[in-house]
Amino acid sequence: MFPTTIAGSLPKPGWLSETQKLWPQWKLEGDALKQAKADATLLWIKEQEDAGLDIVTDGEQSRQHFVHGFLEQVEGIDFAHKVEMGIRNDRYKAMVPQVVAPLRLKGRVHEAEARLARAHTKKKLKFTMPGPMTIVDTVADRFYNDREQMAFAFAELLNQEALALQADGVDIVQFDEPAFNVYMKDAATWGVKALERAARGLTCTTAVHICYGYGIQANNDWKKTLGEEWRQYEQVFPALAASSIDQVSLECYHSHVPPDLMALLKGKDVMVGVIDVASDVIETPEQVADTIGRALQFVPRERLMPCTNCGMAPMAREVAVAKLQALAQGARLAAGRLA
Repeated sequence: MFPTTIAGSLPKPGWLSETQKLWPQWKLEGDALKQAKADATLLWIKEQEDAGLDIVTDGEQSRQHFVHGFLEQVEGIDFAHKVEMGIRNDRYKAMVPQVVAPLRLKGRVHEAEARLARAHTKKKLKFTMPGPMTIVDTVADRFYNDREQMAFAFAELLNQEALALQADGVDIVQFDEPAFNVYMKDAATWGVKALERAARGLTCTTAVHICYGYGIQANNDWKKTLGEEWRQYEQVFPALAASSIDQVSLECYHSHVPPDLMALLKGKDVMVGVIDVASDVIETPEQVADTIGRALQFVPRERLMPCTNCGMAPMAREVAVAKLQALAQGARLAAGRLA
């Protein structure tokens, strides 16, 4: 009961890259960097297992950023001439690559890290990739001049890699779509359709993660403008409930999301965010269990999966470890309360 997992990313060790940054710079290069990425992946698999999580990820240790880690293996994208662009509807500025030609994969994107993770854990393995709409919102378009058309072009490439990840032994392929909480009307129409295109043909479990962003200052400031009720999910959840996607990950603990919105995901497994990634305060198992209890008013127990609100990449490593432990302990406590 209550299988636990995380949204995807985990902090990078200080010997691999800068720490507590969303776009950290690597500290090594060449073969040394490749080995360090592998070492960090194995470290976090062990940490997740030791904490007691049921479904583990590679922690996105081989990617500088959750979007650009995929884009680096795509032809038609110019990384040499990045431009500054407002992303997430101008919530914050970032230096982004430019789409300058038709898109095509150079080859496999995440084969090495997926196979490494699969070989070193007997747990269920989840692998994350950015969703089509979020990619579109994190690049500068100098070729397609149409967000929807470009999203479907990216969806084709994501689908190629997702099918290959499935063949690598990945149990769950998750697409991260924070843009769904920003461009709600587009998300409910072509955004979900592009997401389904990215997942076409998969027989493993499919998931989508929709949150209010990493615990960085720009996101925290934005949340303060959203009022007492955050109802963005209300516009896209019905479309997701009608979609072919199996699981939906959402933000819950320490948010102003009305819990009853979870009822809009009838028929889906719901990854309920019970860990706040915007605070270094460690949740107690009791707090986690209480959050699970509130969610059970709207999500059947067999469909509830305790999770983190978002990725933990910018967080201090020791804080992330403690939060993983609280997540697993709280889920066990909640199961015990029901028993």
